[in-house]
Amino acid sequence: MKTIAVKNIKRANISDISILEKIGVATSHESQNRLGLMDPHIRPIYKDSRIAGSAVTVLTHPNDNWMIHVALELCLPGDILVVGTTDESTYGMFGDLLATSSIARGIKGLVIDAGIRDVKELTQMGFPVWSRVISAQGTVKERVGSVNIPIICGGQRVEPGDVVIADDDGVCIVSRKDASQVAKKANKRVDQENKKRERFKNGELSIDLYNMRDRLKDSGLVYVESQDEMSDDE
Repeated sequence: MKTIAVKNIKRANISDISILEKIGVATSHESQNRLGLMDPHIRPIYKDSRIAGSAVTVLTHPNDNWMIHVALELCLPGDILVVGTTDESTYGMFGDLLATSSIARGIKGLVIDAGIRDVKELTQMGFPVWSRVISAQGTVKERVGSVNIPIICGGQRVEPGDVVIADDDGVCIVSRKDASQVAKKANKRVDQENKKRERFKNGELSIDLYNMRDRLKDSGLVYVESQDEMSDDE
């Protein structure tokens, strides 16, 4: 494995990141053709957090968190640490001390396809984390990995500077190059959903709003008035 740490990366426009943060994971995911969603095992350690920022990527070994320490120096305020491993890991790679350093540097949160610990302290600190597992198992600092290279985290390819959106629904990755376009599509989708929401509030049914009745009929759905109208072979 080539071991490098890239000091300077390109990042998405802050206004696009802000839009995607406000909109959240589900709508961002839908706005880029349902792409970019991490595996559902990447979950928040506590509820009611929503963040978005530029990815600083870390590739480390399964029982070693050395590269996370290296990555902290390379983060800018507003960045999000995204950590993948060379093999499956459940080691607790990140805890309250690293979170304290992260907060001091303006890092918005952590997404890690491995374990974390000190959940109570992280929650009290208000440092958002999405992880594979929670584990008190400690790590070593012996094998060099890389920082700011393309990695796989939660089943998604993440490149340095990609936009990370994370909330209670999970984590979504938007390519840095596509961030502006996805933000525009997401804003348009929100406007459309707000109009639909008003129609639903007024009692309109989704099968009518979405013109589903003919499609349901063509797909073979038959309405009957009661179970008495059903034949024995049905």
